[in-house]
Amino acid sequence: MKLVTVAGPPSVGKTSVILKTVEHFEKECKKIGIIKFDSLYTKDDLAYKKIGLPFMVGLSGNLCPDHFFVSNIDECLTWGRENKLDLLITKSAGLCSRCSPHIKEVLGVCVIDNLSGVYTPKKIGPMLKLADVIVITKSDIVSQAEREVFAFNVRLANPKAEIIFVNGFTGQGAFDLSYYLSRAVEVGGLEGKKLRFSMPSAVCPYCVGEMVISKDYQRGNAKKMVFKEGHESGRSSVNFID
Repeated sequence: MKLVTVAGPPSVGKTSVILKTVEHFEKECKKIGIIKFDSLYTKDDLAYKKIGLPFMVGLSGNLCPDHFFVSNIDECLTWGRENKLDLLITKSAGLCSRCSPHIKEVLGVCVIDNLSGVYTPKKIGPMLKLADVIVITKSDIVSQAEREVFAFNVRLANPKAEIIFVNGFTGQGAFDLSYYLSRAVEVGGLEGKKLRFSMPSAVCPYCVGEMVISKDYQRGNAKKMVFKEGHESGRSSVNFID
């Protein structure tokens, strides 16, 4: 069975991209399953159910969705094998830009949209910077100049990735994405495999439910800011230190 991780900020069009892409696999009689990871709510299962795709939904609730993903991904692979899938796609939203669900030796796809702003690629971490394929959506509703600047910044952030423009409404570009998904490697199991990037270091009182704002409660992996007066502008600059 082949495994693909698809991630991206909320509302960039990941579901529409996947639905248009799997249409090309149906012609080859491939059985595809979807597992959606989210934080609090999703209705993606309705879209997958409508076209008859096997699916599972995992909501992390008050847990970090990235840690929830890593803690459950191996069981997801078992579910895929039990359903005799040819391809399992895991889809993650609600990720912080610092995290990444991509796994070494497993095809990683990042979806990002043109409406998020031309500098957004610089603000997204391993989710984009370590992806194998980057899908850009909503390019039809921005100017040519914006598309080119956005794609240029994506290329600066990840020079090695394949960049594909996909229209979630018409499906234009989805065939190109299906080509890369079809070339994903077979995954026998994830035991012992590694993430492409570490999760954030975090065990502090607020991680386990503390709600009081006070220095007395800030222990563990807490970071404080150092405020320095700017020499030229007079504005305060901020540096993060341990």
